[in-house]
Amino acid sequence: MATTPSRAPRLLVGLGNPGSEYTETRHNAGFWFCDGLGRELGVHFAFESRFHGFVARAQDTGLWLSMPQTYMNRSGQAIGALARFYRILPDEILIVHDELDLPPGQLRLKFGGSLGGHNGLKDACAHLGSQDFWRLRIGIGHPGDRAEVVNYVLKPPRREERPLLDEAIGRALANWPAIACGDWEKAARHLNIRPKEPKTPKAPPGPTGKEPS
Repeated sequence: MATTPSRAPRLLVGLGNPGSEYTETRHNAGFWFCDGLGRELGVHFAFESRFHGFVARAQDTGLWLSMPQTYMNRSGQAIGALARFYRILPDEILIVHDELDLPPGQLRLKFGGSLGGHNGLKDACAHLGSQDFWRLRIGIGHPGDRAEVVNYVLKPPRREERPLLDEAIGRALANWPAIACGDWEKAARHLNIRPKEPKTPKAPPGPTGKEPS
């Protein structure tokens, strides 16, 4: 992380799909974070047609928040429009999105690198002309079969998964102050860790005093 840019973000983008039918689906994890951050910052989102989505601005820092309403595979249209208008560089952008390759509840803050086949990231790269932007990946797990991916991301998380996702988003929000001031290394140290798995209770000894085999 020491060789990556340390400037504070000027644009935070949460990825997702518009419409009430997608609100609770896994693919909208980026929207969940962006909406939560907006509440913490006390900003109001308004639809801006020129920026193809709901946008808000934190007056004290000048940070822009965006939730594109173009559907996932055209997210770059919204990101590029706002970035060009306000002359925001790619390394001043943080895109928050769902991640199939991480288990539910795991986070990964990273700069640049592979787009991992994520359609929203690929379109952002096409419109920005660069993949050198920050990403906060929110793990949603993988269905185990590539043929099931589209159906999987467009469904709500299972009952046991949602608390893990909520906790991860809460942890990311708690570390927002470090990100906001450009201390990406500090934020990554707290976010790029594997959540502790609950301990399985040990079975009581059997009648002979030995543990069951």
